[in-house]
Amino acid sequence: MTLRLDTVFAALADPTRRAILTMLLEDDMAVTDVAAPFEMSLAAISKHLGILAEAGLISREKRGRVIWCKLEPDALRGASVWMQGFGQFEPVDLDAFERFLEGELAEVQEEGPEER
Repeated sequence: MTLRLDTVFAALADPTRRAILTMLLEDDMAVTDVAAPFEMSLAAISKHLGILAEAGLISREKRGRVIWCKLEPDALRGASVWMQGFGQFEPVDLDAFERFLEGELAEVQEEGPEER
């Protein structure tokens, strides 16, 4: 369990990976579509996607010649349960977290890649 949590929190520590998760809230996306708003190589985005997949936060599926990425909605449940164990945190409202990520997505889309 500890290794799994370490992997999830390490994946969430990077702002690019959090932005990717926010983008995937809307719908599944092809890797090239995920990469489009970022000023980095496709290889760099693929590395970020690999870290998210290793953490179980996303899944990837090859459809024809295109690799699609999908957000795994229950992936943060283990981290939420762990934080609740300390009693210092309110139970994580996953619906509220989803609304937060949707707001972040709207903000990312408004900024455009040149403002990041």
